[in-house]
Amino acid sequence: MSIRKFASALVGVALLAGCATSNPASTPTPSAVETPAAAAPIQVASLKGPTSMGLSKFFADGCTADTPCPAESPKYQFSVFGTADEIVSKLDSFQAVLIPANLAAVLNKKTEGAVQVAAINTLGVLHVVAKGEKVASFADLEGKTIYSTGKGTTPQYVFEHLLSANKVKAKVEYLSEATEVAAKLTAADKGIAVLPEPYVTVVTAKDPSIKSVLDLSEEWSKVDSGSQLVTGVLAVKKAWADANRAQFEEFLNAYGESVQFTNQQPEAAGEAITALGITPSAQVAAKAIPGAHIVFISGDEVEPALGGYLQVLFAADPKSVGGAEPGADLYWK
Repeated sequence: MSIRKFASALVGVALLAGCATSNPASTPTPSAVETPAAAAPIQVASLKGPTSMGLSKFFADGCTADTPCPAESPKYQFSVFGTADEIVSKLDSFQAVLIPANLAAVLNKKTEGAVQVAAINTLGVLHVVAKGEKVASFADLEGKTIYSTGKGTTPQYVFEHLLSANKVKAKVEYLSEATEVAAKLTAADKGIAVLPEPYVTVVTAKDPSIKSVLDLSEEWSKVDSGSQLVTGVLAVKKAWADANRAQFEEFLNAYGESVQFTNQQPEAAGEAITALGITPSAQVAAKAIPGAHIVFISGDEVEPALGGYLQVLFAADPKSVGGAEPGADLYWK
């Protein structure tokens, strides 16, 4: 995929300080002094899901989708989409995108390194939930039938990797949508399923007999101490970020503060998350935040956290990460 290189230039005039002379022409007139042009707002695309939950402070502070903000001095413009395909089809319109980690690897390969990962924003959102079944560890899944979604995609590769790492044999029945998995489990007398947040919070609230029993982020850490289970990342166009480093780093700092706000003030964050249509209510959002593992990991910490996860995906299906094992050019520094 070819993408247009974005770069915004700051226009400035150096003011030279020197000794006054008797020549009037050497003294600049007011009209000769120009004010640097304001940088255009960063165009940011995000998904309507956990990867956008960490943006809550921006929206709590008054940002709205598709409108430059803050109003008095616009720095950002966020667009929220229902699917990753929508973001990919409009990639030329954005400098930064919040997308699934494996999609960032795919785009990095397709654009020959023009798209890079600048930060991790979401760790694992998958959980094992059970109804009428005693599950305290992966060993308890031996011989069980487990309902899940995401066949041929990352949820399958992650769960089957964990089953294999724990030497557990189970039958996994893949359904088309998380809503279908939730409905099947709710209607059953007993059963086990794999669901992402915020579906876990919704289904356990609807049916209190359904319990979240295993957090796959924690289970990943038990079998792979060298990386983390990663769901979402912030990817950026390298050419634009390199040319506008100060502007982008200012955004990264604000984003980090927003993630902190999301985790420390879940009730307030929940209002903004619900306004984006991610959850049905602020209460659900607040309860879902801990299990969604909203984080801000940047700099030198990104590669070790993400690299091992992408290697697992590559081993399961090379196409899931762009057809080749991701290298150092995946990471913006």
